[in-house]
Amino acid sequence: MVNTRAKHQKIHNTRKLCFSEVAMADSDHLATQSGAFIGSNDDLLTEILLRLPVTSVLQFRSVSKHWQWLLSHPRFTLMYKNASISPGLFVCNSYIPFDVENQSPPPFRNLDFYPDLCGIGIVQSCNGLLLCCSKKGHERARKYYVFNPITKQFALIPSVPGGMEVRKNIRFMGLAFHQTGCVHYKVVCIHVMNPDALFKIQIYSSETGKWKTSDQSFSAPYYTPLRYGVFWNQAIHWAPSFVNPSYFKLDTQELKSLPLPETVASFGGYGDRAMPLYFGESRGHLHLVDRVDRSESTLQLNVFEMLKDHSGWFLKYQVELDELLNAYPKMINSYQDPSSLDYYEFELFDVVRGEEEDDEAFFVIKVSGKIIRYNVVDKSFKQIFDLNHLTDLSYGRIGDLKVHRYIENLASF
Repeated sequence: MVNTRAKHQKIHNTRKLCFSEVAMADSDHLATQSGAFIGSNDDLLTEILLRLPVTSVLQFRSVSKHWQWLLSHPRFTLMYKNASISPGLFVCNSYIPFDVENQSPPPFRNLDFYPDLCGIGIVQSCNGLLLCCSKKGHERARKYYVFNPITKQFALIPSVPGGMEVRKNIRFMGLAFHQTGCVHYKVVCIHVMNPDALFKIQIYSSETGKWKTSDQSFSAPYYTPLRYGVFWNQAIHWAPSFVNPSYFKLDTQELKSLPLPETVASFGGYGDRAMPLYFGESRGHLHLVDRVDRSESTLQLNVFEMLKDHSGWFLKYQVELDELLNAYPKMINSYQDPSSLDYYEFELFDVVRGEEEDDEAFFVIKVSGKIIRYNVVDKSFKQIFDLNHLTDLSYGRIGDLKVHRYIENLASF
């Protein structure tokens, strides 16, 4: 007797298998068509790739020549908002992440991208690019570099024209770069002409590969310190000190006076060695931070923000750090008079704004050998790094010249 049930079951299974294979083939075909459609549509592909983290974008540049062209094109880098993320700081060339729970690997272990016999150190950070120079040796022999730690690309800056006499009298070297406002980076050099004490300005452009001498110059005492520069709103600004606060507009090459906040100006400005607690830029905002009353020993701080037209400052935040005293009582310097500016021992390393206006901003503060992240709105804080892990950095002042923000950027040059 023939087993017809088994025969019919076999035919049914065969038909089911065939239908399944056909369905899978149709699905694969549709996926292939969809992939081909996306792959052939640069606008759609760009919208997808703009949502990827920086590390993924760099990896996808190697998929094909077309993807490399697309992801390296200025149009993509201008639209790519993730490139403005700041995940941490360099403190004395050591990387310290802001988020201790979700730490990303450091962008580099050593600044050894170029065989400089004197070693390489960071001079300035500017929107993702680092201005570096030889760490040792006289100014006249130092080499300067622009380095992108994300792409590992670097450029050796030609020596400042004028020979040894100019290079040994350099008072300032600063970087100007922004992925939308200044896509071709510039290096600004200020040197003094001895014995006239006339300060001259020269500008290097990556677009031309040449130095150009500005018509602007100014007179000041020969040993005038120009501190570090902050690039914001198409100009380099020098941290206010006992010299006249000023800024240099790169587009018009004008040197202008930088106003001080009203409360600071009424107090008499910054005399002798006094400096604001912080002077820097974050997400398109220029900040100056100082004590509410510099004549009293308080932990109340004013955070001022500069108006876009450089006409003045407004009070953005008023922050109290008294909560830190309970957690870090060693902040109080018992050897100092309570009215002294050094009564509280802390350094304000950075002011970091959120991506949107309503996002919370935070301070990065060094106190008692620790680095603290302090939320300026809800006053919460947490330790993000212990400086005891770094030799000779736990105690004593580090200074703003050794602290540089790290920003992920896809810029190519």
